[in-house]
Amino acid sequence: MTFVNVGFGNLVAAHRIVAVVAPNSLPIRRLKALAQQEGKLIDASQGRKTRSVIVLDSDHIVLSAIGVETLLQRLEGREDV
Repeated sequence: MTFVNVGFGNLVAAHRIVAVVAPNSLPIRRLKALAQQEGKLIDASQGRKTRSVIVLDSDHIVLSAIGVETLLQRLEGREDV
């Protein structure tokens, strides 16, 4: 099983990731609000600015302080975890 470092020592199983998106659009903000209401929001940003939103196949939403491009590089294995 492969894990992706989403910042500050937090790891997410790579095979569970459906999408990695920027947090600034209105639909993504709605998705975050809905996940928070349902108790499926995981804040892995450690209080820092959210730079990416990770959607998992379990309908959980993970907030990360790592940028989208950096996470994609980590997913593709071009950067060591």
